[in-house]
Amino acid sequence: MGRLEEKERGIFSTIFGWLVYILILIGLTYLIITYVGQRTRVSGHSMETTLSDGDNLIVDKLSYRFKDPKRYDIVVFPYKYEENTYYIKRIIGLPGETVQVIDGYEYIDGQQLTSDIYGAEIMDSPGIAAEPITLGEDEYFVLGDNRNHSSDSRDPGVGILHREDLIGKAWVRIYPFDKMGVIRHE
Repeated sequence: MGRLEEKERGIFSTIFGWLVYILILIGLTYLIITYVGQRTRVSGHSMETTLSDGDNLIVDKLSYRFKDPKRYDIVVFPYKYEENTYYIKRIIGLPGETVQVIDGYEYIDGQQLTSDIYGAEIMDSPGIAAEPITLGEDEYFVLGDNRNHSSDSRDPGVGILHREDLIGKAWVRIYPFDKMGVIRHE
């Protein structure tokens, strides 16, 4: 009987070891997805030509725990009216700045924002940014790169974002493979 008991203990020990290993993997996966990074899929055309419908990205959830978001960062945030729906946009206005859209162009503190990062599309609709918007100490104004096909901070349904709204920064495109790489923010 001694050999059978040893064999049973060995099987039990092996199964227990595998269960512990699997539980540790599940725990680490949860911690990584919750605090470090997560995969997301771009749905729609609001960030073209930078990001396209169907692109798969890894979102860096760690950076903003240690440093402030910067102008032109591409950020992911939840859409407040639909659970499990996330938007991805580019930060244009930073805390303390005054943002306005005049004649289709963005102005920050009265100066036209000039950048060739995302193209030079003239906006058809200024939305709520037709009037100057002064951002609070933890507020951000975001726009889609495809200005005329984007629901963004100009839309009252999206509005101004608070720091705590930001899930993270788009970091790496992992699909499609021919576009794989670090995402350009500046």
